[in-house]
Amino acid sequence: MNDRYESPLAARYASAFMQTLFSPQKRVETWRRLWAALARTEHELGLPISAEQVEELEAHITDIDFAYAAQREKEVRHDVMAHIDAYGKAAPSAAGILHLGATSCYVTDNGDLILYREGLRYLRGELLKLLKSLAVFAERYKAVPTLGYTHYQPAQLVTVGKRAALWMQDFLADLEELDFVLGAMRFLGCRGTTGTEASFLDLFDGDEKRIDELNRRLAGKFGFSACFPVCGQTYPRKADSRILNSLSAIAQSAYRMAQDIRLLQHDRQLEEPFEDSQIGSSAMAYKRNPMRCERICSLSRYLMVDAMNAPLTASAQWLERSLDDSANRRLSLPEAFLCADAILRLAQNVSTGLRVNEKIVDKTVREYLPFIATENLLMEAVKRGGNRQILHETIRRCSMEASARMKEGEACDLLERLAACPEFGLDDEQALAQWLDPADYIGRCPQQVDSFLETLQPLLCGVELPADHLPV
Repeated sequence: MNDRYESPLAARYASAFMQTLFSPQKRVETWRRLWAALARTEHELGLPISAEQVEELEAHITDIDFAYAAQREKEVRHDVMAHIDAYGKAAPSAAGILHLGATSCYVTDNGDLILYREGLRYLRGELLKLLKSLAVFAERYKAVPTLGYTHYQPAQLVTVGKRAALWMQDFLADLEELDFVLGAMRFLGCRGTTGTEASFLDLFDGDEKRIDELNRRLAGKFGFSACFPVCGQTYPRKADSRILNSLSAIAQSAYRMAQDIRLLQHDRQLEEPFEDSQIGSSAMAYKRNPMRCERICSLSRYLMVDAMNAPLTASAQWLERSLDDSANRRLSLPEAFLCADAILRLAQNVSTGLRVNEKIVDKTVREYLPFIATENLLMEAVKRGGNRQILHETIRRCSMEASARMKEGEACDLLERLAACPEFGLDDEQALAQWLDPADYIGRCPQQVDSFLETLQPLLCGVELPADHLPV
């Protein structure tokens, strides 16, 4: 249908997995699994629910009549009640015991927690794929000297691989944050309208042990180790803040990497993948724009801003609950997951096809190498009896003169200028040139990359390189 708005995250960017995870079918199936599990557990704990009723509920998890549910929602103005009616219509023998003792948040909140956990686990796998592809890149280029930049001004040399390791370190921090969020996730359970479990006190004739067992079993059936110790009608919305913060962190790291690549592509040192028939501009046929990295930055900005919805919602929860979170969460959380998914897919694609133009990298290094070598030259001249302060001033003056010449389009003549200064004491230009091996100015970059990759080896063992998939 082309006459209705569709989220570009679903239509253009996110994976089929993530689109399915947050689809109406998956959401309501999860609700039905929760209803069936509640009935099964209540049966196990002695409530008047028959095994046949539970089995009928379990037999109708996937056959959802969305048209009937939509019709009922128009009448009752309540989506959960509409789906209770639709489920009862599919499993008529169990209609009378469906949702027994529960409130809507039993299915909506527990369902969301189940989906969010599945989404986080999926994103964890995508993060590992990205780290794997960057690890291959970092290893390959760990000793390739490149001009470093501070304040985006030429600085000392680093290596291409070391720069990639910096990106990886950010993503590793995101993985650690994501693991913390996953480890801290709790189940809401079935806690009643204000979290007091009063309805279950009635159902279980005041037997509190059976109420606790009900929630333990429900949590266990959905793979959660524990429920929140206390709650109102909903699970604490602080949990959403944790989730969206972890997704925002991924966006921050991806933005940093993509922006670095965009800057370097301007200088033709790096290039993101570019297809044979790809068009860079509708007007300028020669253009080769970094559109994938630009898209990463664009989506990352959206996700970082979207993450602000969670703290604003968490801070505005009135007493035991307010419903002003509902519409916001329907948008902000699924869209955040789809956006994080799209960002990681793009980042994987860029990292697996990232091209290093080594001759241009080396040319840039050579252009600035005389300036970079001056510190070592200064030390050598002092060893030969020179005055450190006088030598420093000589280098400063000659460097400014050479820089001014370069701004006029001329070649760097810093070495010639230094050789011509008697106070420098190194009057042989060839003797000065021996100091111009780029490998002498990269410090411990290769060893740092090796050490970092070694710490990641257990984490990345068995992780397959990402397939070359391109979002539309």
